[in-house]
Amino acid sequence: MVLAVLAAAFFLFFWQRYVMLGNGMTVVAERNGEVIGSYPLDHNQRLAFTDDKGKRNVLVIQEGKAYMEEADCPDKLCVKQKAIERNGESIICLPHKLVIRIAGGEEGEVDAVAWIEEGCGYEEKNG
Repeated sequence: MVLAVLAAAFFLFFWQRYVMLGNGMTVVAERNGEVIGSYPLDHNQRLAFTDDKGKRNVLVIQEGKAYMEEADCPDKLCVKQKAIERNGESIICLPHKLVIRIAGGEEGEVDAVAWIEEGCGYEEKNG
């Protein structure tokens, strides 16, 4: 029984990770709350974002992930953030007022699966 649960969890993890990768997901770039671009997550590319004051960020979309490769902001925290790949994840550069986020794909992605078998000792209490 435990082997079946582990096999199912393993299958669901790899299904979500590799088969569903980039399934309609996009990388959305926003500055000051306004969308300035939208790019497919499954298309490798390198994008430079420069504002009207010359502030620059370079974003890389590669192998279903997006990460900030360069930035000329003082702290470079956006460059230090991990790559994003799931719906709702984001990279934020506060000095440049730039937000990069993942949108689309399937809503409510599954992080874990659990079920209760009948007769396993679980009792529902009412009231």
